[in-house]
Amino acid sequence: MSVINITNLTFAYEGSYDNIFENVSFQIDTDWKLGFTGRNGRGKTTFFNLLLGKYDYSGQISTSEHFEYFPFEVTNQERLTIEVIGEIYPDYLHWKVVREISLLEINEEVLYRSFDSLSFGEQTKVLLATLFLKENSFLLIDEPTNHLDLNGRKLVSDYLRSKRGFILISHDRAFLDHAIDHILSINKTNIEIQKGNFSSWWENKKRQDNFEFGENEKLKKDINRLAEAAKRTSKWSDEVEKSKTGTTNSGSKLDKGYVGHMAAKMMKRSKSIENRQHIAIEEKSKLLKNIESTSNLKISQLPYHKAKLLELDRISIYYGDTRVCREVSFSIEQGDRIALRGKNGSGKSSLLKLICGEDIKFTGDFIKGNQLKISYVSQDTSFLQGNLTDYALKSDIDESIFKAILRKFDFSRVQFEKDMSSFSDGQKKKVLIAKSLCEKANLHVWDEPLNYIDIISRMQIEELLLEYSPTLLFVEHDREFCTHIATKTFEL
Repeated sequence: MSVINITNLTFAYEGSYDNIFENVSFQIDTDWKLGFTGRNGRGKTTFFNLLLGKYDYSGQISTSEHFEYFPFEVTNQERLTIEVIGEIYPDYLHWKVVREISLLEINEEVLYRSFDSLSFGEQTKVLLATLFLKENSFLLIDEPTNHLDLNGRKLVSDYLRSKRGFILISHDRAFLDHAIDHILSINKTNIEIQKGNFSSWWENKKRQDNFEFGENEKLKKDINRLAEAAKRTSKWSDEVEKSKTGTTNSGSKLDKGYVGHMAAKMMKRSKSIENRQHIAIEEKSKLLKNIESTSNLKISQLPYHKAKLLELDRISIYYGDTRVCREVSFSIEQGDRIALRGKNGSGKSSLLKLICGEDIKFTGDFIKGNQLKISYVSQDTSFLQGNLTDYALKSDIDESIFKAILRKFDFSRVQFEKDMSSFSDGQKKKVLIAKSLCEKANLHVWDEPLNYIDIISRMQIEELLLEYSPTLLFVEHDREFCTHIATKTFEL
């Protein structure tokens, strides 16, 4: 066991006036299975890069550990998988490679196939297995669940649970809960570490938030009460000051000494009230700083003139002579929220693209309603570039509503001035979802919409879908999301 000490860490990207980290200090035990959570853009991957020595910073990071980062960059994907492993870790032992990939239910034969012929899920598992060959390193694991199906996520979480000594960034609640024993959260104003998993941290956060809301309300009442008392005291003092130069109603001589004594007493009381008011305001200012904004989102789906929107009957899809799915049959009616499930490579994304009108070779009967309007969110975000204003104009959506949704997704106004190509992967996915929420459509089709999106934003999207019940066809491997949202599930 060793320790990673972070002391007074401060960092901002070159040209930016906003610090990602400002004088933060904490300590990490390298035996921990540490989950890392926080809103998109808060600096999780940046922190990994600081540990890896990629950026200059002020403060101190002290440790004797050597760090390894996942995912590895594969420069030549046409090489055999075993050659890719050798390029990443030249000192590998073959029997250890076979042992690690077998734990992830990968057959040894994939080692002798070109890396680009593997599914994204298979590639992820192979690279994770390679990572854990490096036994004398502290591992920085960034979003390993992307492109993994439900079974793959269960396998990888079991795999990680059997290991020790890593920091794991993931936005999948069930995955985090199963794999970690400590959690590090980047909040709005601080960083904190707790023992436990995501669920225990979230319960503690909700209790803390509720306590702070209660204290905030109590202090607001105290401040209002003290303000009224100060007003009354000020009014009485004014009356006393006037009486010093006037006469009493009875005509008797005014006792200026008594009046002066009472004025001094009221002045002292006034100061006391003022001090209590300042203390209450100061205490109030300490609250609610780490409350996450989770304003409700809205979606207004266009009604359709028929109950049934589309139907697939014995659909098989082909790429060249290769069949990727066989005789799929289901229909979508208004109000359905359908989860399309299946292993990586079973044709889920291809079916969505077919439904959205792409030119895909298929057999069987596909009946789509006349003038059916579909809003599509793809897995791919790499095409996003340029500014948000131009993107809204090009997409024919209301710019003010589009940006208002992004604000609710925790975008700062500074982000609105940046090129989308500089956004984090999670922020790019939020752009696609915000656009989809602005589009006037009869059906929303979302292909892995939650990839890279932080947990709190996932919960916002869940609340939206449960409140407005839009007609939705989606592929998603977040078990909690599917359980909460799907009214029907079709397994390929």
